[in-house]
Amino acid sequence: MTSAIRTPWHLWVVGIATLLFNAIGIYSYTMTQTGSLADLGMTADQIAYFDSFPAWADGAWALGVWGAFAGSILLLLRRKIAFAAFLIATIGLVGTTYFELVVSQIPESLQNPVLMAAIWITTLFSLWYSRRMAAAGVLR
Repeated sequence: MTSAIRTPWHLWVVGIATLLFNAIGIYSYTMTQTGSLADLGMTADQIAYFDSFPAWADGAWALGVWGAFAGSILLLLRRKIAFAAFLIATIGLVGTTYFELVVSQIPESLQNPVLMAAIWITTLFSLWYSRRMAAAGVLR
């Protein structure tokens, strides 16, 4: 007889916290893609920087934010595929970071190492956590 594995309390905390954090990335990405950055108070130089992204950088950004958002939802739904979504998000983050740090020149007004560190920490933690929860049998 098998017993159902109960959902640990921390899964709800991690799932909801990452969902909210990743929703900010979705909002930022959507505002950029819809040409609404002026509504966020961005300057013409800042808007020009985002408009200069090549398709591959936009694609990497999309993989990062949508993969992370989907991963958070899948984590809350207790699905093993959450790990794959967070892996896609990590690949997108690598591409986006490469573009920002190697290819482009980020305007000084947009440089935010604390935010970049928070994004990396959250993404890598989500990847690790989803793998751990899958291995523990919490995710199906």
